Amino acid sequence: MSEKSAVYETSTIAEMTNGIILANYEKILQVQEAYQSEAELEESMIKNLVLQGYEKFNGKTSDNLYKNLKIQIEKLNKVTFTDEEWKRFLVEFLDSPNDGMIEKTRKIQKNHIYDFIFDDGHLKNIKIIDKKNIHNNFLQVTNQIRQEGTHNNRYDVTILVNGLPLVHIELKKRGVNLHEAFNQIHRYSKESFNAENSLYKYVQIFVISNGTYTRYFANTTAQNKNHYEFTCEWADAKNKVIRDLKDFTATFFEKRTMLEVLTKYCVFDSNNTLLIMRPYQIAATERILWKIESSFQSRKAGKIEAGGFIWHTTGSGKTLTSFKTAKLATELDYIDKVFFVVDRKDLDYQTMKEYQKFQPDSVNGSKDTKELKRSIEKQDNKIVVTTIQKLNEFVKKNSNHEIYDKHCVIIYDECHRSQFGDAQKNIRKSFKHYYQFGFTGTPIFPENALGVETTAGIFGAQLHSYVITDAIRDKKVLKFKVDYNDIRAKFKAAETETDDKKLKELEKRMLLHPERISKIVEYILKVYNTKTHRNEYYNIKQKRLNGFNAMFAVQSVEAAKLYYEEF
Repeated sequence: MSEKSAVYETSTIAEMTNGIILANYEKILQVQEAYQSEAELEESMIKNLVLQGYEKFNGKTSDNLYKNLKIQIEKLNKVTFTDEEWKRFLVEFLDSPNDGMIEKTRKIQKNHIYDFIFDDGHLKNIKIIDKKNIHNNFLQVTNQIRQEGTHNNRYDVTILVNGLPLVHIELKKRGVNLHEAFNQIHRYSKESFNAENSLYKYVQIFVISNGTYTRYFANTTAQNKNHYEFTCEWADAKNKVIRDLKDFTATFFEKRTMLEVLTKYCVFDSNNTLLIMRPYQIAATERILWKIESSFQSRKAGKIEAGGFIWHTTGSGKTLTSFKTAKLATELDYIDKVFFVVDRKDLDYQTMKEYQKFQPDSVNGSKDTKELKRSIEKQDNKIVVTTIQKLNEFVKKNSNHEIYDKHCVIIYDECHRSQFGDAQKNIRKSFKHYYQFGFTGTPIFPENALGVETTAGIFGAQLHSYVITDAIRDKKVLKFKVDYNDIRAKFKAAETETDDKKLKELEKRMLLHPERISKIVEYILKVYNTKTHRNEYYNIKQKRLNGFNAMFAVQSVEAAKLYYEEF
């Protein structure tokens, strides 16, 4: 990190050399005050940000913001604007009168460089954010900025990046419901954030906190992404949530983390919706990119050590994670192609449409092997979306293609058993310098392999996990409704045991006891019709509900056989 202060340099949080998601975050020990007002929370947060290397900006008005903006843009680009040139730059690009929030977001996420012609006729690329070297960007913190719209508002804490307000924090005193801060941001959006000549149209990320709980979310107009449920918590790589404002400030607002979230881990899709990745999505992306880089440096490409798998539960946003990973992999100088491989034919088009939603020109489709060959041979370093069957056919028909000698990243979507066969082996044999990764919600472990290879045996080590219990805790999937039935008192201790090792010991003796299995089967058969509504009529035509409508899950294949016999 460049230009670190002495305090910043000695911070244990500041370095984070392996990525912005900490492997394991230890809470800052602090004396928890019974009561903290908004003003005290604000003052404490600003003080901590200054210690982390932010500059305190004391302006309170819109005019102050514009004057500071000119200084910061000049410093970033090593130029000096005359007053007239600056006015013209604002009107032409930075603060164009017809720009709304969407246009401003596009300037941060996609069009951050503008070709400006100075009065003497020379042209210079002026950037408003440096994405190539994020440490060239200058961070400031300010508070209580006054803004006039349909109402006069004063905003709590704002993070300025090169003078532009890109992150806004709304605080409430401890004990106040976090929804109040969320609703206040929406009120400001209607009343003053998006008023004429408001630089707050540039805000990309909102943070809300009551000191005890802290969440972040994207600034977007998309109705289906603009509810409280789309706010999310920050966490470490083990999915341990970082809630307290002091801890959140030390991690999420660490300078490199803040800038990487803004420049790398936001997606502005083709529907003009701004999405910000959740911590587990960022952690998975970082682990894959780290694995590619370290494997390239140690010349492991083409070996199982150059890959790995991501265990993320269904419904956790796997497509966004894989898209961002694939996109960032294409930006590595030594990577020639990124293949995104799906299994079923119907998913080929569907997945491509999903990818194109994020970025229309990011994908080369492949309807057949001829088109797949053309996509592979295009010199545009883009992503190729194809099925495992087509890639296998390509390999069979093109045994000496030049692509096999190039460095390729191969990402498998839903790497189930179906991708463990000959096709996968053929692909691995042909590509000499591959980095192979699988995304799955249901990995195959040794204990449930049933004679096929395990996920780790095919793809390499598990790089990150975000499992169903994490998703339930984060309210990203629906909870299970559990009805517990007390079968026999003597089995109770075994049924409530949580230690995996002890459970293994108890399994045959207690959990698979014939008496217990018999009682469970008896109960299921008794309540089956009621629980599954099997004999109910559900519409005016008096059509009865039938067919497959229940699932029975047990702990092992052996257990499944015993229950099957009993049924």
